[in-house]
Amino acid sequence: MKNSLKARLSLSYVMVAFVSVLVISIVTNVFMEKQFRVYTIKNQESKNADVAKLIGQQYAEDGKWNTKAIENIGVNAIAQGMIIKVSDNSENIIWDASLHNNGMCKEILDHIEKNMSKVYPSWDGKYQIKLYPVFSNKIQVGIVEVGYYGPFYYNDNDLAFIDKLNKALIIIGILSLIFALILGVVMAKHLSDPITRTIKAAENIEKGYYNNRITEKSDIEEITLLIHTINNLADTLEKQEELRKRMSADVAHELRTPLATLQSHMEAMIDGIWNPDNKRLTSCYEEIMRISRLVGELEKLAKYDSETYKLNKIKYNITKQMEEIIYNFQINFNNKDVKIKFSGSNEEITADKDKISQVIINLISNALKYTDTKGTVEIKLEKKNDFIQIRVKDTGKGISKNDLPFIFERFYRADKSRNRLTGGFGIGLTISKAIVDSHNGKIEVFSQMNKGTEFIVSIPINILSSSQISNK
Repeated sequence: MKNSLKARLSLSYVMVAFVSVLVISIVTNVFMEKQFRVYTIKNQESKNADVAKLIGQQYAEDGKWNTKAIENIGVNAIAQGMIIKVSDNSENIIWDASLHNNGMCKEILDHIEKNMSKVYPSWDGKYQIKLYPVFSNKIQVGIVEVGYYGPFYYNDNDLAFIDKLNKALIIIGILSLIFALILGVVMAKHLSDPITRTIKAAENIEKGYYNNRITEKSDIEEITLLIHTINNLADTLEKQEELRKRMSADVAHELRTPLATLQSHMEAMIDGIWNPDNKRLTSCYEEIMRISRLVGELEKLAKYDSETYKLNKIKYNITKQMEEIIYNFQINFNNKDVKIKFSGSNEEITADKDKISQVIINLISNALKYTDTKGTVEIKLEKKNDFIQIRVKDTGKGISKNDLPFIFERFYRADKSRNRLTGGFGIGLTISKAIVDSHNGKIEVFSQMNKGTEFIVSIPINILSSSQISNK
């Protein structure tokens, strides 16, 4: 049977309080009883000595005893559970509690034994007598016998105190459990409510309601992190849904245009409106090739997304590779009247040469496409720690802040009209990022509207052992 977090937390608080009160009660009882027993024994010895001292003060210098005062002291001692007997040096009895009131003495002793046996069944107290000499002017004039239950006993007041202490502990225990239950419910509610709302938000996300956000604040770090994660998940899924719809629309448009052209051309030729001459067939062929290129790009993207995608790493001179690529682009830059500048040291890297070449070509091609006449494209190659860093910076129109986070998404078009004029299907940067990621590298982009864009690619040098390297 599964219990809710609120029930478990409430029960946990009650259990902690119960165990704590139980342990405290046991420790308190054991400690208090031990200390109280020691106190009782010492107090009994002190009372015995005090009684002997008081009786000693009743001896007069003429050798007579104040028997009336001794009787008062003895009767008072009986009430406290002490049986007094006073003798002189000749063992003549001055006063004896048993002779004075034997019934009272027996009643007091029986009462003590009954109380102690009731409270402490294992109590092994026995009646014992202690002798205390009586002095007058430092001369012993008699002996006081004090009889009592030893080594300790509790009178009615002592037992009443112990009983009240135990009742107080019970009341404290009950109040603690009630307080723990209330505190547990409050704390459980404080903890479970934001989690419950987070679960509901996650369920809404599961149903496709990505615009649902958790606005509640929490002072608990883990819950705050959970809320932040769910909100980020909703943001990501919402953006992915928008991109999916946008991608579907873009792919449909890319397919619709050539298919519509082919359909109209074929219908015209079938109906005899057009003759299937070389010009018409060439036009149809170009549209078919456009569809073929789109399908090829989709297959290429699927290949890079595949978990079985592998790299053919070799050690080669990346500076020479970039110079060759830039040289091949020289005519295109000249035709558009765009300057291209390259700077960099002579560096080697261990990577998939063909894949890295594809990344460089893609970045330079994009820079050329979106840089107006008289513009400039700067390319830099440098080594930074264990990475080779490639920078491609243009003076084009730039990318807006709203579009910048999505440019690596497949089929994303920051400017649809401009992208269609310049060609491409919107997956070049997606493939480039997949290649860089597969090399454990990083690709970044910085852009400002009407000032230009800069792409920074960082790839680990990743020097392998000699047996793994094919120099080229």
